[in-house]
Amino acid sequence: MAITDIPILSMLRTRLQWAQERQRVLAENVANADTPSYRARDLAPLKFETPAQVAAAPVSSVTLVRTEGGHLPGIGQSNSPFRSSESRGAYETRPTGNAVNIEQEMMKVASNQMDYQAATALYSRSLSLLKTALGKG
Repeated sequence: MAITDIPILSMLRTRLQWAQERQRVLAENVANADTPSYRARDLAPLKFETPAQVAAAPVSSVTLVRTEGGHLPGIGQSNSPFRSSESRGAYETRPTGNAVNIEQEMMKVASNQMDYQAATALYSRSLSLLKTALGKG
């Protein structure tokens, strides 16, 4: 069996390649921050299909109950008139038509870097476990 046939290593390698490609796309967004009519792009999140025998059973939803008026409401149960920042779908567009938000793009870059470092650490540890199992580590 080749090392590339081990599922965890294959998934981690795919994740690393995806993060590398996403870094390229995000760098293009930052580089074109002043280009007229440029729209920021991003990659779709990477999804791994789970085998049917490994898939978990669906979990029923759990809701919080306020038994006292002084208790704080749970997530999504607030009666606040303010909209959450996640519900904002549109980004600001400059008069030139450019829709790149530098702060947003740099947050994505930092998040992508952390994901890449985590996947690299997992890949390295998986390889060292294999070496130990083979008696070479």
